[in-house]
Amino acid sequence: MPISVKRLDVRRFDAAKMQKLNLFETPRFFCDVYCLEPGQAQTPHRHAEADKVYAVLEGTVLARVGADVATLAAGDAVLAPAGIDHGLENQSSTRAAVLVFMAPRP
Repeated sequence: MPISVKRLDVRRFDAAKMQKLNLFETPRFFCDVYCLEPGQAQTPHRHAEADKVYAVLEGTVLARVGADVATLAAGDAVLAPAGIDHGLENQSSTRAAVLVFMAPRP
């Protein structure tokens, strides 16, 4: 199987809604880039059996994991364990891009 190389600078923004750009996907996990315009958010939700990692590539986002809230900037990452509500919001005035890993794939 050949090596699949993807660029982390892939971006697509849409004023109507947050964009999810898939980099890798297998039956066991996925890796996406989420692109958020100012004011866009991922509605808090949970995955009963899957852990998710958010790693900020550019901009800043407000990350919610359970009752905890943190502002993440480029280079920051946070874990959302299985069964815990989690979501993102771009409350800044600039675009944000977040690398997202989840396993096992729901």
